[in-house]
Amino acid sequence: MSLSLSAIWRIARRDLSARIRGLRLLAVCLFLGVATLAAIGSLTAGITEELSRRGQTILGADIEIGIAQREASEAELKAFAEAGTVSKTVRLRAMAIGPAGSDSVLAELKSIDDAYPLYGTLRLKGTDAPATAPARGQIYIGETLADRFNLSTGGTVRFGEASFKVAGIIAEEPDRLGEGFTLGPVALVSSASLEDTKLIQPGSMFESKYRIKLPTSADPEAIAKSLEAQFPSAGWDITDRSNGAPGTRRFIERMGQFLTLVGLASLVIAGIGVGNGVGSYLESKRAGIATLKVTGADSGTIFRIYMLQIFAVAIAAILVGLAVGSVMPMAIGWVAGDILPVAPGFSLHPLPLLVSAVYGLLIAFAFALPPLARARTVPAAGLFRSVVEGGRRIDRRTAISVTASIAAIVALAVGTAREPIFSLGFIGAAFALLLLLALLAWALRKIALLLPRPKAPLPRLALTNLHRPGSHTQALVIALGLGLTLFVTLAAIQTSINNEISKSVPERAPSFFALDIPRERTAEFTRMVRSEAPNADINLIPSLRGTIVEFGGQRVDQLEELPEGAWVLNGDRGLTYSPNVPEGSEVIAGEWWPADYQGPALVSLDVRVAESLGIGVGDSLTVSALGVEIPTKIASLREVKWENFGLNYALVFSPGTFDAAPHSMVATLTVPAEAERELAKSIPPAFPSSSLIEVGEVVSQVTVLLQQMAQAIAAAASIAIFAGIAVLVGAIAAARQSRIYDSVIMKLLGATRRQILGAQAMEYAILALVLGVVALALGLGAGWYVIVEIFDFTFAPDPAALAWTLVGGAGLTFALGMLGSLPILAARPAEALRSL
Repeated sequence: MSLSLSAIWRIARRDLSARIRGLRLLAVCLFLGVATLAAIGSLTAGITEELSRRGQTILGADIEIGIAQREASEAELKAFAEAGTVSKTVRLRAMAIGPAGSDSVLAELKSIDDAYPLYGTLRLKGTDAPATAPARGQIYIGETLADRFNLSTGGTVRFGEASFKVAGIIAEEPDRLGEGFTLGPVALVSSASLEDTKLIQPGSMFESKYRIKLPTSADPEAIAKSLEAQFPSAGWDITDRSNGAPGTRRFIERMGQFLTLVGLASLVIAGIGVGNGVGSYLESKRAGIATLKVTGADSGTIFRIYMLQIFAVAIAAILVGLAVGSVMPMAIGWVAGDILPVAPGFSLHPLPLLVSAVYGLLIAFAFALPPLARARTVPAAGLFRSVVEGGRRIDRRTAISVTASIAAIVALAVGTAREPIFSLGFIGAAFALLLLLALLAWALRKIALLLPRPKAPLPRLALTNLHRPGSHTQALVIALGLGLTLFVTLAAIQTSINNEISKSVPERAPSFFALDIPRERTAEFTRMVRSEAPNADINLIPSLRGTIVEFGGQRVDQLEELPEGAWVLNGDRGLTYSPNVPEGSEVIAGEWWPADYQGPALVSLDVRVAESLGIGVGDSLTVSALGVEIPTKIASLREVKWENFGLNYALVFSPGTFDAAPHSMVATLTVPAEAERELAKSIPPAFPSSSLIEVGEVVSQVTVLLQQMAQAIAAAASIAIFAGIAVLVGAIAAARQSRIYDSVIMKLLGATRRQILGAQAMEYAILALVLGVVALALGLGAGWYVIVEIFDFTFAPDPAALAWTLVGGAGLTFALGMLGSLPILAARPAEALRSL
């Protein structure tokens, strides 16, 4: 008998209205998967779009040229002016000294000219009118600095040898995001006022930035390349408006990579939940399907009735998921506050929403089809006997359809990914995990079948439950395995980040970093520290800035893209020289030069940097310092202990390399706690061009950043955890009908509720024990990948936390299993037999 589509829909709608709750798991899993993907896609698109839209404002120009420790030459200035309108800023760290020298704090001092800003608006608190550069002798300060010194407009603050009158509190600095990470509050002065401070001396650590506003028709990328070609040895750090905040963009891309992993994990888990939900629903409809077949309905009619039901619920769940996912970026922006680099705002992004909807439909089809096909192809008599006979394998046509759907999911994931290889690898790993769990389920059933039967009835019944016809061992193993693996993965990530935070505070960290100490005043500086702390540990080393322009015979400006992990090539780096191996470093390849070495320039390189650049001992490396290229040869590779908060440098040169270059000294000071306050008050006025950084403040900022990252990871991963719990609940629900049958038979044979519950408890205990070991290995592997490969942290999970996580996850599984058994125990034999 074949019915029209309208008749089929009427039957489907009436049946669905009578008992829609059977498809709740399908709706929940699809909602979680689609909402997660829609939220991730919308948030990433929103931030990227905002960064691109505000590229000029964030950068403050169409092109920005950063130059370390020097100003542009006349030839360079002429080339800049020929390209467009030029604005110059100079940025350096300096000590801000409060009124009457009462207090001091490290600040970011920036001089601006009359052309600043080329894009955007500089605003002060209390007025909507755009601000221009402050007059000579005046200063604009950030709100944090005003709060620190309790300053308001009209107050005074000192930098170097000049005192300034506060002309306003900064409300909006247009290029703040493009300036990157800062260690202190911001202060703005004019170019003339910066000269009055006398902070810039030969060797001082500062950065000149030349921002260029191009004609409307000009191509920023082409002009940037042309400027680099004119001055190949200048050692610039040049950026165009398409990537106004490269550090921010790298962070967003890295977080996007992790969130994509979470989204794909949620997608796979949602698929398992969809399959379990549909299987459980169709099991509850077994009698109705059989009745329809007995009354003449053909397989096609059965298929269409229940496929319409499933897709009606799926589409509703997908639409709700899209609605929630589209508003999530705005909610995340509101909750996160200043954690996000830019507020994404509310804007519909059609492409991420469309992709999420297609994912949802493909997942619903691929995972709902197998249980639906089994119901379609089994004869009516077989449906009545399916409780004891179990399911049948799906037919060839269904297998082809499922394979095509999965292939479409993979193609969509790879085709829409920023990193296709990463997405393909993750999908492959996800399917390998599912295959591994399926094989484990098969092995458990075989082992349970081959093991000698225990004499005690409860253990014998528990083992039998694992392999008997109609058992749901495979669904339970996959669901429980996924759930426990997710728990372990999250615990490994969380505890590793916590250890990274604790590592940020070494057992014996220095009290201060001192920057820009004049070389000719090092003895005076040492005497001053010793007068306050006679037993102070003082480590003084030379310091300047430079850019790597060549390594291993390759010019950096000729590379199409930088090598993976080659952070040293992004802008200028700290350089130093030393006759001895620096504290906190260990030579692992090559040899260190003699203390009295006077030959050609040599360099010792951090081993991880060398690996990222693909170079080693004997290779060439050229740096540009103050516009002069200095060719060197790699003499050794070192393992650097960056976490000790000492003066660690990736590049350490042989003595004499920078004799001709003006430079200053930096130092670490380790003093008793009682001397810290006095040094913080006495050193800044005596050494106005130097900066004194309290290590505690640095540690505090790093700790806050890592804690925010840990919270973001936990929040994102919790979605996958919820999906895993939903899948586990679905697997338990899917087994309910057959367990009711078992419970009724056992009760008729004289079994008590306690015995039935005990057998099921043993079954779940066996599964939890075996899968706990597997989940530990799989979760540790996944956690290692996220921590090491994505975030580049040290993988150091807490064994105790992992153990408690496994115990808690297994306990949750056991509790859910036992709660799911309560309706089974409550089933009355007479009623249950009539429904079978």
